[in-house]
Amino acid sequence: MPEFLTVLHGVIDSPDIPLNVSRSYLQSDGNVRKIASHITKKVADRLEEIFKEDRSAYEAKWDDLKLFVDYGSISNEKFWERAEKFALVKDVDGKFYTYEEFQTAVEANQKNKDGKTVYLYTTDPEQQWGYIEEAKARGYNVLQMTGQLDAHLINFLEQKLKDVQFARVDADTLDKLIEKDVERKVALSESEQSTLLGVMNGALGDKRMQYSVSLEDLGENGLPAVVTQSEFMRRMRDMAQMSPQYNMFAGFPEHINIVLNSAHPLVSKLSQAANEALGADLTAIEERAKPIREEEKAFKEKKSNNSSEDQSEADKAEEKRIQEALDSVNTERNELLTGYGASNALAQQLIDLALLSNNMLKGEALAKFVRRSAELLG
Repeated sequence: MPEFLTVLHGVIDSPDIPLNVSRSYLQSDGNVRKIASHITKKVADRLEEIFKEDRSAYEAKWDDLKLFVDYGSISNEKFWERAEKFALVKDVDGKFYTYEEFQTAVEANQKNKDGKTVYLYTTDPEQQWGYIEEAKARGYNVLQMTGQLDAHLINFLEQKLKDVQFARVDADTLDKLIEKDVERKVALSESEQSTLLGVMNGALGDKRMQYSVSLEDLGENGLPAVVTQSEFMRRMRDMAQMSPQYNMFAGFPEHINIVLNSAHPLVSKLSQAANEALGADLTAIEERAKPIREEEKAFKEKKSNNSSEDQSEADKAEEKRIQEALDSVNTERNELLTGYGASNALAQQLIDLALLSNNMLKGEALAKFVRRSAELLG
């Protein structure tokens, strides 16, 4: 019997199978294989029959059937060919769909610029509630993928369903999960963005190796900061918990991206405060950096016009001097920004708000956030 049907109990009467033979002989017997294939077919036919005759009763039993139907679909091609008609998915509102029904329901709204329909899903509706609500506010439908085999099922369905890709609802901002032709541009200038990101890196402190910060326009009604995590790496880690062959991914460090909402008043307030406090010093550093960059540009042009592949010792020394001068002013600028960020309560608060919304703020960090909130409110 296929492994996914080992829960079945029953007796099959067959005059074609000899009794006084070894188990290994039976397992390789052609008649036994035919019977196993026939049982798989009969089970699939019966499930489809129940689905068509009394769908509400079938849906009521789906949570119990799901594990075996999904396992059979993944492991048995012939079963999948039949199960595709009666296998179900459930959205966060508790509504059931066949794969075809769900595709029809979401393809108009959730198709990206590459022509692929993006199936948003959640693995923990309570923890990812904020992300789900934001997706629903955009008119998107979010599936519940909380089953034991769903990490494997997602990869399987992406191969089987045409022009479909899955994305966990908190894997990135919605504009990136379902990319459209319309692009929202950050209102801040490049200089302001660079300053703000430097300040936020200072606020991260020792977490800079594990965290990264980016800027996007998430709208005035969006949160000031949100946490996103790589869809690919998370999938690999989820699968590593169940499959030894993916074990190498279990030890990979978890990288977290904090997305600042450039359209939010708090982010604008932090940007303005940083520019007011550091503007004069940053301008002075930039004035010192400008002639060095011009030297670098002239040196590169000279180098590109030089037909000889060998570089003279004088040119090497010159290149090294320019690079060290640039490194010096860049280091000075970074130290200025990170120093300001490390002591800025609002920058720290934005980071902690993003982590708190994703249930990632605990222990001492949570206690500091509560104390800082009280101080800011006071």
